Amino acid sequence: MRLTILGGGGFRVPLVYGALLKDRAEGRVTHVVLHDLDAGRLSAVTRVLAEQAAGVPDAPEVSATTDLDEALRGTDFVFSAIRVGGLEGRANDERVALAEGVLGQETVGAGGIAYGLRTVPVAVDIARRVARLAPDAWVINFTNPAGLVTEAMSRHLGERVIGICDSPVGLGRRIARVLGANPQEAWIDYVGLNHLGWVRGLRVAGRDELPRLLADPGLLGSFEEGKLFGVDWLQSLGAIPNEYLHYYYFNREAVRAYQQAEKTRGAFLHGQQARFYAEMRNPGASAWKVWDDTRAEREATYMAENRESAGAGERDEDDLSGGYEKVALALMRAIARNERTTLILNVRNRHTLSVLDTDAVIEVPCVVDAGGAHPVAVDPLPGHATGLVCAVKAVEREVLAAAESGSRATAVKAFALHPLVDSVGVARRLVEGYTEVHPGLAYLR
Repeated sequence: MRLTILGGGGFRVPLVYGALLKDRAEGRVTHVVLHDLDAGRLSAVTRVLAEQAAGVPDAPEVSATTDLDEALRGTDFVFSAIRVGGLEGRANDERVALAEGVLGQETVGAGGIAYGLRTVPVAVDIARRVARLAPDAWVINFTNPAGLVTEAMSRHLGERVIGICDSPVGLGRRIARVLGANPQEAWIDYVGLNHLGWVRGLRVAGRDELPRLLADPGLLGSFEEGKLFGVDWLQSLGAIPNEYLHYYYFNREAVRAYQQAEKTRGAFLHGQQARFYAEMRNPGASAWKVWDDTRAEREATYMAENRESAGAGERDEDDLSGGYEKVALALMRAIARNERTTLILNVRNRHTLSVLDTDAVIEVPCVVDAGGAHPVAVDPLPGHATGLVCAVKAVEREVLAAAESGSRATAVKAFALHPLVDSVGVARRLVEGYTEVHPGLAYLR
């Protein structure tokens, strides 16, 4: 089976390849095609993968190309993890927003909108090419903002594009662990949009164990989300929110922490990865060791500003292992081998949430088989969550409309309607600021 990775020179590609190396079952991936616009980054990552595969019998073959059509033609699966504008673009997203006193995080608020506006046209072009060159392929999208980009691609690929994210997986794993349950045996009642969802129940052997967690302040305050949001707030919600909701519930504190930080997250990663790729130009360097050391630093500093503003301390060691590559592999296996499984994914709503239309991409548990991902019916959201989900989905739709029409006025509307942007005037200045620093937004007129 052939897998094409778009953004193949990206830093996290070795995580995906590592998962593939452990898969020895029949029908596994035997050829990985890496595609990237930057030949130097492709070379660096290819070196890391070669060291990873050393001594592994029948390791998947790896090839690399800067030709997108060549990478897509005849493939079985496409894993999309591109970053339009690179990490410099992410750093600019943060900087422009913070100058206006609003959040610039890459998937939430002004930063997420800017990232979406320059990513959607590229993602749509990829979707059209896949439909033409590999019509039977399945696209697994990890490109952020994942829900928005998945919805844009679904307009051309239908249900053959599925979005993934490791945040719900990590959240469910932490809740199960603190309750003494096996995450593999727990049913996680999770619903929302990407980076905007809530765990409302965790069932083990048919019994919902979440009320026990919510009633025990000691347990509730012992893991990442309890430290981040605070016991009282989680008990008030009656649910455990995705960590990205900290940007909504504690927006003022998060913005202040980002403004006071020595470097924003994007600027930190930009510098860190520039060092990594520079070291990879040294033929004597151990590619795997340099990559692994860089990865450990990256994971340990994840959402550091939010944890600092909440007094949450350092991340637990068990939370430093990521997980999106395991979701991607489980998804591919379920489809390719018809191995029925349940995963939390970004898919078309169908009739799952009545407050949204059938084509809206949401993030919910899905049963996956050879026919793709099928969302599982869930209970309605409470009012406070419904309002937030509908507001953010409306913003996503304005982003899609702006990307399709090239309308600057529609882009302003997208910013102005977001719950974390507090003024139409700010929205107009954000569009001005972002078009000045991002060549990829020149299409807005």
